[in-house]
Amino acid sequence: MTRTVHLTSLGCPKNRVDSELMLGQLQRDGWEIVAEPELADVMIVNTCAFIDESKAESVDAILELADIKLARPGAKLVVAGCLAQRHADDLAKEMPEVDAFVGTGEYQELLQRLASVTRTGTTKRPRPAYIADHLEPRWTAPASFSTYLKIAEGCDQACAFCIIPKLRGVQRSRTVADCVAEARQLVERGVGEINLVAQDLTHYGADIGDPDALAKLLRELGRVDGLHWVRLLYAYPHNFTDDLIAAIAETDNCVKYVDMPIQHASDRVLAAMKRRVKRAEMEALLAKMRREIPELTLRTTLLVGHPGEGEEDYRQLLQFVSEQRFHRVGCFAYSREEGTLSATLGNQVPTAVKNARRDEVMAMQQQISSEILHGYIGREFEVLVEGLSDETDLLLQGRLQGQAPEIDGVVYINDAPRDIGRGQFRRVLVTEAGEHDVVGHVVA
Repeated sequence: MTRTVHLTSLGCPKNRVDSELMLGQLQRDGWEIVAEPELADVMIVNTCAFIDESKAESVDAILELADIKLARPGAKLVVAGCLAQRHADDLAKEMPEVDAFVGTGEYQELLQRLASVTRTGTTKRPRPAYIADHLEPRWTAPASFSTYLKIAEGCDQACAFCIIPKLRGVQRSRTVADCVAEARQLVERGVGEINLVAQDLTHYGADIGDPDALAKLLRELGRVDGLHWVRLLYAYPHNFTDDLIAAIAETDNCVKYVDMPIQHASDRVLAAMKRRVKRAEMEALLAKMRREIPELTLRTTLLVGHPGEGEEDYRQLLQFVSEQRFHRVGCFAYSREEGTLSATLGNQVPTAVKNARRDEVMAMQQQISSEILHGYIGREFEVLVEGLSDETDLLLQGRLQGQAPEIDGVVYINDAPRDIGRGQFRRVLVTEAGEHDVVGHVVA
């Protein structure tokens, strides 16, 4: 009898890779993957626990599947990922309907857990030490043309506000050869765009004695036939080397796009965050990147309301955003996370102030992004066609090189030829622009 499994994946793309690896194990073992939890013998939630909002979303997902489980006698519910790693004890007490917990360093043991389901929530999760290689089976959705390649796991940095090292463990990098082998496998399945991810992309390889590994990897991926786009996500400013800048500029299939979380621009706040970089250093790096990488798109992440952030610190951040004119910004209000250094600090910023600062930053950035996109009108760009628009079946949609999947805007394609299929790369002339998206038509 075929066993069925449904998996709900929450959180970041790195978590999604873990989900696909869990499904790969199950598929290899003969399980059928189903989209509807009501049809599943086993329901899995791969959770996120980065900030309070993600924890709440994870708990809601668990409770929703628990309700479905009650109506399906014999079904099992498994909680995996960061919430299970951090709070399995509490969840085990509060959610008796959960049958098993799988931490961030244990998902390779999923089959053993399902073979003998036990409530392991009352045992402290082991420190994560595992990372999959290209030999591990990985499920990818049918007709996938864009996906993520996790090149390292964990983090050796000690940012004061961040819980990730406790959730994911120390950095464990894969070798360049192993990452390239997986990239070739993905291309053989029809993938044309690979987005490189890690908790800390620019320190990839440092833990295995190869601090220049990221530049080497980009150049090797540039030689993979059929791999059209390679993108860098979560590339921190510390250790962003000249050789890495050169590799991005020189590698034809490396899109000229960098997601670089900087968090703040006040040296005082950066020091309190333990970010290991100063504003002047970031300004010099960004200027060099723009000089040496033509048509570079820059995205960043900011954090406002960190303990001790004063009005002058915040004004410095606003000035920085205004001067740097990033293409896109994600700005978050500081979330006080138990187990972090920042949670123990005095001078916590009131919630209303944090939210107001976040909203002001995003309003400023929205205007900047809109102005940049309006500058695209009348220009041609290569676009990855993703299929029918989410807004209407009358349009196709796709993405420019400067639009990462799911976090940036899209290109709406008018009057598309009938022969265009999902996953194709076509030339599009931009004719209109909004605050987040652009509109155009195919010219080649």
